[in-house]
Amino acid sequence: MAGQGDSSKPTMLLISKTWCGACKNLKAAFNRGNSEAHEIEKLAQSFNMVNLVDNEDPKDAKFSPDGGYIPRILFISKDGTIQDTITNTMGNPKYKYYYSELTQVKGAMRNALRKLA
Repeated sequence: MAGQGDSSKPTMLLISKTWCGACKNLKAAFNRGNSEAHEIEKLAQSFNMVNLVDNEDPKDAKFSPDGGYIPRILFISKDGTIQDTITNTMGNPKYKYYYSELTQVKGAMRNALRKLA
């Protein structure tokens, strides 16, 4: 993925829309300042963090491995490969890249670091 940032880190990619209620809720959770949000902030230091909003949503099908729903979070290896095996194991199996809670995001970030560090 062009412009991915620091090539020594994997990337966490959040795809969202400004009009999406679930996207707004997830972003608000990141900004609550509670212990989970702080832990995610620490984990985020090990990633290139990319937030694509509205028309920035990539059109390539590889960015929607199981559908174009939002919000979705994908993890990308240092070499730019989307890691379709890093999914929300605590969520709905029909929507593997949909995260509604910080606990889910935190678990996926830890999993990504184990696999991609």
